[in-house]
Amino acid sequence: MMKTRADVHAEESAEVEVLIAEAGKFDAISKQIKASLGRLEGGVQLGKDNMKSVYSNTQGLQVMNNNIDKILDAIDKMLGPSEDKGREERIIRAGPDRVGLPDYLASLKRVDRTLSAMSSTNLRINQQTIGDFNALLSEGNDRLQALFRSTLAENVQPVEPLHYITKQLAFPVLPQESVSKLGTIDSFLSSTAARDASYNSRESPSVRIYAEMRGAYLSGSLHNLSAASISTSKRKASDEIYRQGTSGIGTYASGIEGIFSAEFNNISAIFSREDWGLAFDATCRKALAEFAKTLRELNMHIKSNLPTDCFLAYEIVEIVTNVGYRLDQLSGQLKLPFADALKPIRETAKSSLPELIEDVRRRVSSLQTLPPDGSPISFTTEVMTRMQTLTSYSQSLASIISSLGDGNWSSVPSANSMSTTSLPSLKSFDVGADSTQLLAHYIMDTIETLLTSLDSKARMLLKSKSVSGVFMANNVAVIDRMIRSSDLSTVLASGTASAKIESWRKRGTSAYLESWREPCSALMDVQYTNRGARPPSGSNGVIDSAAVMKQLSSKDKDAIKEKFKNFNASFDELSARHRSLQMEREVRSLLAREVQAMIEPLYARFWDRYHEVDKGKGKYVKYDKGSLSAQLAALA
Repeated sequence: MMKTRADVHAEESAEVEVLIAEAGKFDAISKQIKASLGRLEGGVQLGKDNMKSVYSNTQGLQVMNNNIDKILDAIDKMLGPSEDKGREERIIRAGPDRVGLPDYLASLKRVDRTLSAMSSTNLRINQQTIGDFNALLSEGNDRLQALFRSTLAENVQPVEPLHYITKQLAFPVLPQESVSKLGTIDSFLSSTAARDASYNSRESPSVRIYAEMRGAYLSGSLHNLSAASISTSKRKASDEIYRQGTSGIGTYASGIEGIFSAEFNNISAIFSREDWGLAFDATCRKALAEFAKTLRELNMHIKSNLPTDCFLAYEIVEIVTNVGYRLDQLSGQLKLPFADALKPIRETAKSSLPELIEDVRRRVSSLQTLPPDGSPISFTTEVMTRMQTLTSYSQSLASIISSLGDGNWSSVPSANSMSTTSLPSLKSFDVGADSTQLLAHYIMDTIETLLTSLDSKARMLLKSKSVSGVFMANNVAVIDRMIRSSDLSTVLASGTASAKIESWRKRGTSAYLESWREPCSALMDVQYTNRGARPPSGSNGVIDSAAVMKQLSSKDKDAIKEKFKNFNASFDELSARHRSLQMEREVRSLLAREVQAMIEPLYARFWDRYHEVDKGKGKYVKYDKGSLSAQLAALA
């Protein structure tokens, strides 16, 4: 058994040794494999590096190939313009009239495209050709501008505006054929390339040419209206108040509106929308400068004749503001130019309101005499004519008087407060309750100033209160009559105005009646209730004058006689003076009624009691009640 174990162990040991030997072989093989793998990886990496070099070389070849293609294309392009240059040069130098505008513009556009392409290459060899093409394009632009100018020149003869204004015709516009040609030319000349080539400016040369030629057309067409506006405004007596519509300024403004509107239609048909404002403003600039000059000259005339011609200023403010507003609505332009042109006139109109009131004070203060017969002075009529005329300009006065403020017309506003750089809006022309009320306040302040000044002057120059009273009553009557017979009645419809005028009427009446207190005082007697029975009366309540006289002493009778004599003398004198005074019809009627209401009741009572003092002989009792009533009635 022991032998068997030894054999087994020997066999196992032999197997182990075999396995160890095999393992050694495998280790050797593994090392060989690893070495082979290492060599293989080195080969692969070398292959990769070689492939990268090949790829890089391939890309370089592709870029080079592309560059060669571009160079070949550039060479073709360089050769192409040189070949086309002669053809384009022949077309451009022949001019659009010979080759036709479409072909001419097509040639210029090809030249422009060629220039853009050549400029992008930056090749030195192209510089000469680029210069030649630039010169060619510039020449083409010049010829287009000449064609643009000559096309406009066909229709620049000034027109007579009165023909279109009086017949209510639309002002002429450019013919459609010309508009189409001008629009086509402008579409090229206004391009960036054309501007840079011709003037190196952002402004379209076609706009400049149009403004130059059509601006002269507008100015020339309106020149006669400018001259007529000045001559018609000055064609009146120096003391005559300006009458609405007699100046040619309204026609001038209508001509401007009509011809400017027609011009805007031309511009909107020729130019692109973004150039409308620029073209319209530039085209109208010369005519507007002439208009502003005309307004400045009219303003000088108005300022030198302010009390009579300030109404022309109100008319101009209204007319020009409306025209400027409508043209601004049409074009979106010219609002500021119109405002600048109107500014001097508007400031003069604003300053005229306080100046008119000051003129009233100044003119009345300068009076050296007043009518001795109490008749109204012509200046009252002149002032009220001014006030009546004001109501014809309620639209322009609405903004002017509102800018002054209620009551601020008592002093001339400063230049800063009057300055304005824009047209008043039409909303400011809204003649509503506020502006009408302000106008009413201004008119009443003017009337109050007139009456106050006249009253002060009458107290100074007219020594008799009765004449002074008649003088004031007459002037109040003229004022009231001119209010009632005109639109002033609407403006001054408030009870306040009527109350003020009535107050002045009563003051004049009261002053006149002062002189009639003398005959009234002669009719005053003293009755003593403790000296016997009441004087007997007849069955009808009439006092028995004979019975009254019997109760009087001789001294009392003489006093009664003296009273009758004094009354007769005073009454006759005052009646004669009343008839000698110059009174307005309504004043004479009013004062006669007031005198009758004062005298007749007193005289009737006195006559009833004492007419028997001369027993009907008429020596002392000159008038019975009937004859006195007739005398009083005759005063009217």
